[in-house]
Amino acid sequence: MQPLLLLLAFLLSPKAEAAPGLSISVTLGAHNILEQEKTQQVILVTRAIPHPDYNPDTKANDIMLLQLKKKANLTAAVRILSLPRRIAQVKPGMVCSVAGWGRQGVTTNLSVRLREVELEIQSDKQCNFHYKDLYDSTTQICVGNPTKIQNSFKGDSGGPLVCNNMAQGIVSYGKKDARPPSVYTRISSFLKWIARTMRYLKLQRPN
Repeated sequence: MQPLLLLLAFLLSPKAEAAPGLSISVTLGAHNILEQEKTQQVILVTRAIPHPDYNPDTKANDIMLLQLKKKANLTAAVRILSLPRRIAQVKPGMVCSVAGWGRQGVTTNLSVRLREVELEIQSDKQCNFHYKDLYDSTTQICVGNPTKIQNSFKGDSGGPLVCNNMAQGIVSYGKKDARPPSVYTRISSFLKWIARTMRYLKLQRPN
C-alpha cells in the first residue's frame, strides 16, 4: 500500500483538493527550505484525505492524511515517527517538542531553517479560558506555558508535537499575538479513523 502522511486538514481546502491540474508534493529531510540539500526527498501526493467532519470555522477534527506516490527512503534525516497505540494520557506538566519553519514573532518572516522548541502541556482549563467554546479536550491538547514566550506560530501548522519520541499532537491554531497556550489536535482521538481510512485505501489498491 502507498504510504501515508499525517497532516492538518486546513493545509488544503476541499476546493484546493478538487482543483483540476493541482499538483501537491511533500519535501522530507529538509533543514533549509531555500536550499536543495542532499538529504531532501520530494514526493508527489496522490490523494489528500481530510477528516470528513473537519470544520474550518472552529478547527474541529483538524487532521488530514496524505497518500504518497511512492515510499520514502529511510535515512538519518528521514525517519518514522510513532503514533500512540491507544488512547494515551498527555498530562499537564509534561514537556514535549515541536519543530517547524513558522514565524518567530508577529512581525517576523517565516524561518528558512527548521527550528525546534520545547513546550509544556497545560491543563484543559487554560485553553477553556483562552479559547472559550472552541476548545474541545476530547480531541485537542492545550500546549505552551502562558508565563513564557516560547510557542508555535503561523507557518508551523501541521507540525508534530512529540512527547517521549511519540507524535501525540499536531499544531492547529493559536492567538494572533503568538502568546501561549496554543491548541493542538490530539492524535490519539483519531486512531480509529486513521486505521479505517488505511483499510479502505488497501481495498482500493489494484491486485
